[in-house]
Amino acid sequence: MTKQRKLIVTIALFIATFMSAIEGTIVTTAMPTIISSLDGLSVMNWVFSIYLLMSAIMTPIYGKLADLKGRKIIFIIGILFFIIGSSLCGLSQSMEFLIFSRAIQGIGAGSILPLSLTIIADLYTAEERANIMGLNNAAWGIASIIAPLLGGMIVQYLNWHWIFLINVPIGIIVIGMVFFGLKENRNNFNSVGKLDIKGAALLMIFLLLFLYAFQLFGDQGFKAPVFLLLIISVIILLLFIRIEKVTENPIISPKLFNSKSVLIINCVTLCVSGFLTGIDVYTPMWLQTLNGSSATLSGLALAPMSIFWMVGSFLAGKLLSRLEVKKILLIGSSLLFVSTIIYSIYPISTPYFVFCIIGVLLGIGFGMSITTSAVAIQESVETKLVGSATSLNTLFRTLGQSIMVAIYGTVLNMSMNSEMTKYPQIHQEDLNRFMNVQEVHNVPTGILQSLRSIMYNGLHHIFITSVVIMLLSLVFLLLWKAKNTNKNEKNEK
Repeated sequence: MTKQRKLIVTIALFIATFMSAIEGTIVTTAMPTIISSLDGLSVMNWVFSIYLLMSAIMTPIYGKLADLKGRKIIFIIGILFFIIGSSLCGLSQSMEFLIFSRAIQGIGAGSILPLSLTIIADLYTAEERANIMGLNNAAWGIASIIAPLLGGMIVQYLNWHWIFLINVPIGIIVIGMVFFGLKENRNNFNSVGKLDIKGAALLMIFLLLFLYAFQLFGDQGFKAPVFLLLIISVIILLLFIRIEKVTENPIISPKLFNSKSVLIINCVTLCVSGFLTGIDVYTPMWLQTLNGSSATLSGLALAPMSIFWMVGSFLAGKLLSRLEVKKILLIGSSLLFVSTIIYSIYPISTPYFVFCIIGVLLGIGFGMSITTSAVAIQESVETKLVGSATSLNTLFRTLGQSIMVAIYGTVLNMSMNSEMTKYPQIHQEDLNRFMNVQEVHNVPTGILQSLRSIMYNGLHHIFITSVVIMLLSLVFLLLWKAKNTNKNEKNEK
């Protein structure tokens, strides 16, 4: 491939990342307004979780299809699903239809991250890859700065429906650039073999039941249906692993399950990604409800984290040639652990600028952790398993987000419901209006302080939960007797 075509494809991947970042940040910034507009606080978690659920289910399937049919066609199909889902989200007039549309959007989103990283691995050497991923995170950072401003302006001056419709022109541009820029030799993919239908079906059923169990947990708590779904999903997972061991062309190679380094890195990725969800969703909610910040300003508080995410990524790229993967991940996880401890002790009157300052630590920690995990996973396996390993790592990121959305939602609802029993004069409708900066002026002034107390109690418990999650990440790393993570590890048992 010529340098010009490589540049076009790389920019297209950056734009796709930009689109994903726009999606995540705009939705979290506008969520209080959406909840108030569609009266959907009780099912708020499903707007996030159905998107993550479908993305998680499709991620390994896209990865394997890309190995069979080529990166180009599968990536374009994924973007088309994303565009269709975004259009339907923009037309939503009810919470139920929005959730349905987010499911379609999630089907498309499952292709963006794993295939972008796989294409980067195809185009660049290991030495170049960390820097390219750093630039890719730069696209994420730029989007994360623009998205809160754009999302806030749309919510305040237009309509929240447009936060989804903005993805349509961006997606069309990405499709055009990849279609004309990426050239592949189809013969390289035709010889791979047939898709493992049994393995794909079992994996999809496992993910559906497992993640649905966590969504039920978020809605109902740990009751009999949740326990039953978890038991069934574990049985299906064991059956899936057994079948994959004897399948000629498995969806996920058994070698990946046998690698201790791959397992540890993926578990750390799960914890870090879950914590990231808490920061993205509940920081704007804190600032809008407790500080009275506008949607624009509350989203902009995430900008320092996004900017210094780039710094952390480039720092990880430099350190990968000098330090063991374990040490870099320990540095990144430690920064995140310190940050979430600070979050957990915030008083109700925490100034806006404090969130921005801690965002610097968060950004460096996330940049080092996520970038190091992605490169280390690709370098820990044989070349022919890079696509599968990348998809597996992406799957763990999505699993972490999906699981923690449910856990955080449960913690928030339980805490707020418990606190509301102290204020019998307050109703759910009051809480819905309080969460919308455009409606809060309609809330009687006599109950505003009580509503602030209820919200603070719920958000405070969210970040205490985050402390536990990041402590678990550090435990995984401290128990890991790591060797140098490189291609020689491919035979690790």
